[in-house]
Amino acid sequence: MIVASIGTTDPWNAAGLGLDVLALAECGVHPVTVVAGVTAQDRKGIAARHAVPPDVVAAQLHALRDAEIAAYRIGALLDVATLDVVGAHVAAAGVPAVYDPVLSASGGGDFADPAFARAMLDRLVPHVRLLTPNLEEAARLTGVPAIENVDAMEAAGRALCALGTHAVLVKGGHLAGAAVDVLVVGDATTVFESPRLPGSLRGTGCLLACAVAARLAQGDSLEEAVAFGRAFVREKFATARHVGGMNLAY
Repeated sequence: MIVASIGTTDPWNAAGLGLDVLALAECGVHPVTVVAGVTAQDRKGIAARHAVPPDVVAAQLHALRDAEIAAYRIGALLDVATLDVVGAHVAAAGVPAVYDPVLSASGGGDFADPAFARAMLDRLVPHVRLLTPNLEEAARLTGVPAIENVDAMEAAGRALCALGTHAVLVKGGHLAGAAVDVLVVGDATTVFESPRLPGSLRGTGCLLACAVAARLAQGDSLEEAVAFGRAFVREKFATARHVGGMNLAY
């Protein structure tokens, strides 16, 4: 079973394509990658970023034409031209795509400009099986000042589903109290809740999206895949290593 990760590099492999390869392999699938961007970042944030030319992104996707890809995991993209290439490819592929719409880095700095967020909603979001924004991303994409409770998470999920994506998982990792995520699929809402774990971990969004994509590739339902992904992330909290001022999953 093959899952393709489309996204951006991180020199530390604290997130992005390097972490995706490790996570997908651990989840029982064979990872292949498409490099859409290169960044220089560390615990202090993004120092530099460079979008790979869209024709090179398209050529990488074409090079994987015989891979029999069962699912896609899409991470940080850096420009609108790449959205067009990836959106068209995923629309034609006919297999599940999980998109973590990363707009900024944990340490600080944006991956793309405001125009990118607007274009994302038109050019890529309608073609994915699951969108996995955190609270800040969901607020920016739906135009609300902040999302501060489960009801607001559900409302954001419904607003994003109305834009054409099949399902939305709004991640509540930054809410106080228990760790809550809200999955909206059509008219159905599932609230996942677990005791909050102490400490912090870089790359949780990447880990979750990879685990969900891997399980969708293997035939799980969305609810089953999300439950697996949440458990996978929680395991990584227990084994994290402190390196370079960051808690890393590997």
